[in-house]
Amino acid sequence: MPANFNGRCPPRLVWVLLLTALLAATGCKSTTGSSTAFCCDDGSQASGVKITQQSNTVRVEINGELFTEYYYQDVPRPYFYPIIGPDSLPMTRNWPMKSPPDEQHDHPHHRSLWYGHGAVNGLDFWSETNGIGKIVHEDFTEIKSGPKSGVIKSRDKWVGPDGTVVCTDERTFRVYNHPGGRLFDFEITLHASNGKVTFDDTKEGSMAIRLAETMRLKGAVGHGHIVNSQGVRDEDTWGKRADWCDYYGPVDGKIVGVAIFDHPDNPRHPTTWHVRDYGLFAANPFGLHEFEKRPAGAGDMVIPAGQSVTFKYRFYLHEGDEQQARVAEMYQEYAKSSATKSK
Repeated sequence: MPANFNGRCPPRLVWVLLLTALLAATGCKSTTGSSTAFCCDDGSQASGVKITQQSNTVRVEINGELFTEYYYQDVPRPYFYPIIGPDSLPMTRNWPMKSPPDEQHDHPHHRSLWYGHGAVNGLDFWSETNGIGKIVHEDFTEIKSGPKSGVIKSRDKWVGPDGTVVCTDERTFRVYNHPGGRLFDFEITLHASNGKVTFDDTKEGSMAIRLAETMRLKGAVGHGHIVNSQGVRDEDTWGKRADWCDYYGPVDGKIVGVAIFDHPDNPRHPTTWHVRDYGLFAANPFGLHEFEKRPAGAGDMVIPAGQSVTFKYRFYLHEGDEQQARVAEMYQEYAKSSATKSK
């Protein structure tokens, strides 16, 4: 220590050292200049939501237990896997991330929970065959933990097979430390940043989850059920419009479900649902030709160059069926709070 310090650190240096130690202990990132600062709120404690960026995933824990991981590197499009629901039960199938012997190996592009679409300016951003587009992670704008909620905000590029950027997006994943079940929001803003963009009329999309095998409506081990806000059930829910849809069934002998809420301000609310008896569950407002037998292209959504469109969804992972979980009431609370925030 220099002699003019009289054996003591100056106050400013003490604070710098303390702050550096705190950031290191909590796993927070602090950057200067034009870079974004990521910081955690109580991220080191066991209670609350802890979000940690790793080499190729972002890990999300609730009260010390894994909830999900966000895969964003070297993938056809970002996705969340696994999705852990009530009583630590897995809510999505494992394949193709893993290969358990008791799961169907169909639709390899159904990766747990994701957003994509089968025809954007005529290009496929849904499948994983040759010649398809990819949704490429660009950067994170915020990663934040907290006692009541945590958030991941990121930006992506939708890149065609020839390397052309078709459009870009900004997405926000916000997960809550909710006492009853699991609750999270997914918001995506699609930007026509590189010229006019058309989300074409196809059933292959868009805000999607592939459920655990035993929850599916049909199949060797499937014992699930589907119901929507209009009271329509099972196979008849496909392509129908509804404020919400719920898919529930047994996992390890216990009935659990996933409800998806369509935000009241979303374009074409209430959305049409691409919900299948084999466990695919997706909100898709674009596929009107197939869902509602309208003329081809009726579901096209054009975003003029330089403009954008935003979609918001809430996921509610619960115990029991839709009545036991009070899904209709939970949706009304969501719609009411959303209306209040929009004023």
